[in-house]
Formats: sequence, structure tokens, C-alpha cells
Amino acid sequence: MIAWIEHTVSAPWTITLTAVVIAFTVGRFIVRLARPLLVRLAGHTHTELDDRLIAMMSSPLGLVLALQALRMASPWLPLDGRALTTLGDAIAIVTTLAVLWTAFRGIDLVRSVLERRAWAIARPSSRSLLSISARFAKVGVLVISVIIALAQLGVSVASLVAGLGIGGLAVALAAQKTLENLFGTLSIGVDQPMREGDLVKLYDFVGTVEQIGLRSTRIRTLDRTIITVPNGELANQRIESFAVRDRLRFAATIGLVHGTTSQQMRTILAELEAILRRQPKIWPDGVVVYFKELAPSSLDIEIMAWFQTTDGTEFQGIRQDILLDFMAAIERNGSAIALPTRTVRLATPVPPATPT
Repeated sequence: MIAWIEHTVSAPWTITLTAVVIAFTVGRFIVRLARPLLVRLAGHTHTELDDRLIAMMSSPLGLVLALQALRMASPWLPLDGRALTTLGDAIAIVTTLAVLWTAFRGIDLVRSVLERRAWAIARPSSRSLLSISARFAKVGVLVISVIIALAQLGVSVASLVAGLGIGGLAVALAAQKTLENLFGTLSIGVDQPMREGDLVKLYDFVGTVEQIGLRSTRIRTLDRTIITVPNGELANQRIESFAVRDRLRFAATIGLVHGTTSQQMRTILAELEAILRRQPKIWPDGVVVYFKELAPSSLDIEIMAWFQTTDGTEFQGIRQDILLDFMAAIERNGSAIALPTRTVRLATPVPPATPT
């Protein structure tokens, strides 16, 4: 019995497995021989595209060569007709997967090369659009690969397409949210209300866009949590992007105590404006320092200015220095910052008159 099992298992399948191992060894050997020559030829060019293309194609090319070697050797394998058919279908499917793998790598390579071009570096919106386009291209390649694989397995693609046409309405109704999100992704890619890496305000939270996917967008909040928003919904929302600012605004209202004289107020206003204009990154055309209002508990000064920086950390340092200088100027001129106060007067009730 043991001898029969060993004979049954070892005869055809051992030869087949040996042929598979030899085929993959031949494929890797051919790639290993050809790669140094191709690298040497690519070294004579001024672009790195061919170098990266050779590195990218090595593994998929070795797999495809091995599969084709196995396909050519399959008629001589000791397998029956059904096993040969199964082996041929398996080779076709794996070949399609290898081509799909190569296509995905090619799409990523083209995207990375285009993102390094001068026009893409100068236009961040173009890089975001390239990322979204690459995802759409991968989906298209995947759909085509599935159709080719089904055709190789003997499925009638024409009847399949006809069936999809008949059931297209039902599919569209069932997948309307998915289609809505896909069109939302396309709208975001074209209009560019935000890009990956942008700091945005959406709904009632502020966060950084981490990824714009085909279905949804992931935003990391200031609390380091992740919020996922469907793109179909996101395309119809009001999005405030902080990444496109060319300068940052400083705005404050300072209230002085009511004991401040008019001469003190004029001196303080002049010194506050001088403090702002001494800052190296001040935008000189928009400095506002005015006595705004005689409020019930303070004399309010309205202050507004812009600074030529887009770095939030640098702006916080500038704002801190300015506020400290403001406090020193107010103290130096004999005034003080007012606190909200309320005066309550207690009146003694008048006793009612005694009837005579």
C-alpha cells in the first residue's frame, strides 16, 4: 500500500513540481543575466527613469518568463487532459496577476516621475491630482485584468457585458452612494479645495488631510484622532484651507482702565503702532491701531496687522513678543489693562409715610 502511494504521488506530480521549480529558476537566471547589461545601457542616459524601470521590472519579468517556460513545457508533462487544462488556466491567471503587478508598479513610477517635474513642484495641486489619477488608473487596470482573466477561463465576456447592461440600472441604484463618492473624488481632484498635507477646517474641527482616497478622505485632527469623511459628502461642504494663506493675521482688542487720560492714550497708541512696525516680518500696508470704543468697563483699542509668514509656530512666537511689548508700553505710560467690572449701588429703601 505504501509503495503504491509513493508511486502514485511521486511519478507525475514530482515531475510537474520539478518542472515548476526549473521554470522559475530559468526565469530568475535569465533576468539575472540580462539585468547587468540593461543597467549598463541605462547608465549612459541622463534620466533615472530607465534605471528605476529596470529595478521595477525585474521581479515581474522573472515571473512572466517562468510562467511562459512552464507553459511551453506543459505538453511534455505526465498529466492527463483535465490536469493540463487546470495547469494552463492557473498559468493564465498568474500571468494576468503578474501583468497587473507590473502595471501597478508602472503607474506608481510614472506618478513619482511626474511629481518631480518642475511644473508639479511649483503647483502642489497638480501633485494631488496626479495621486488621485493614479488611483483611478489602478482601478481601470484592475477591471480590465479581471475581464481578461475571465475570458481566459472560458467565460463569455460578451454575454457578461450584456448581462451587466441589463442589470446596470439595478447596480446603479444599489451603488449610488459608491458612485457619488467616486464623482466626489473626481470633483475634489479637479477643483482642489484641499490637498494631502493641508491644514483645513471642516464642520466643527480642524485637522490635516492625510489621504484622499477613492471613497473617502482621512483627516487627522489636532487631538491626533482620525476622521473619515465620504468624498460625496465632502464635495458639497464648505472647506476652509489654511495651507493657501500667504500671511497670518494678528488681531486683538486691548481694554485700558478708565483712569487713562487722553494724552496717555495718544502716547500708548503711537507706541503700540511703533512696536508692530519694528517687527521684521510685518506687512506694512495693513497696520491698524485705533482707539475703538468707550466701553462700560474699559477704553478699548482695536489692533490688527498681518505678518509675512505661514509657519504657525513662528507666528506664535511673534505674537508672544508683541503682546509682552504691549504690556510693557502700557505700564510705562502709567496705565493698566482693564478687567471686566460691574458697579452695584445699594440704595436704602425709603420707609413708607406714616398716616396722620
